[in-house]
Amino acid sequence: MSKAQLIVALDVDTIEEARGLIDDLGDSVEIYKVGHQQWTNEDIISYLQLRGKKIFLDLKYYDIPNTVASAVKSAIKRAVFLSKSPNDDPRFAPIFMLTVHISGGKEMLEVVVKAAKEHAEALNVDRPYIVGVTVLTSITKDVGTQELVLRRARLAKESGLDGVVASVEETAFIRRECGPDFLIVTPGIRPADASLNDQKRAATPQAAILQGSNFLVVGRPIIQASSPREAALRILEEMKNR
Repeated sequence: MSKAQLIVALDVDTIEEARGLIDDLGDSVEIYKVGHQQWTNEDIISYLQLRGKKIFLDLKYYDIPNTVASAVKSAIKRAVFLSKSPNDDPRFAPIFMLTVHISGGKEMLEVVVKAAKEHAEALNVDRPYIVGVTVLTSITKDVGTQELVLRRARLAKESGLDGVVASVEETAFIRRECGPDFLIVTPGIRPADASLNDQKRAATPQAAILQGSNFLVVGRPIIQASSPREAALRILEEMKNR
């Protein structure tokens, strides 16, 4: 991918809040992170897709291989049949990207990749990118964190995943280890003047991009701003002027 992209975390409580945020951000934001809080709300999934938005499904799947594979297939199918294809694109897949826990092991990761590919082909839609969670950015870094992240990133690549979710502190090492085409999603993004909240390993948009991140996930600095659209545009400007 030629440039980093912004993902807004849709961490709100109600469908009214979600609709208001999506409408306010308009064409400034294309990708939204949907987690456990919102995935059960069919209205939100449909609302995103009717407006041509992409979904980063962040459920962090982790279980025995067959269970995770079945869950991923169900998620792809559910989103496809809940949504209408924007611009009549027959290959449009509502779920653009989804997460699994790398700690589930090589067999689980390989089975998930295979299941997602086969099911997307059966539905005649594009397969979502599959990225593995290395170490949560809410966990404080210790002496073994970097090596653990790199070990899991290597396993993700060997297992056929498209990339990983990791903090900016490990991004440059992952990029060097796994190459230019390996996707890196960086949560915990905070503008310089924003609170860290519960993120222990946060970074500014510029820092994340300079280290090699492809996707920057931003939540509270945008959704809790007095003007979410203005906050998003400021972050996008910072990303552009890295």
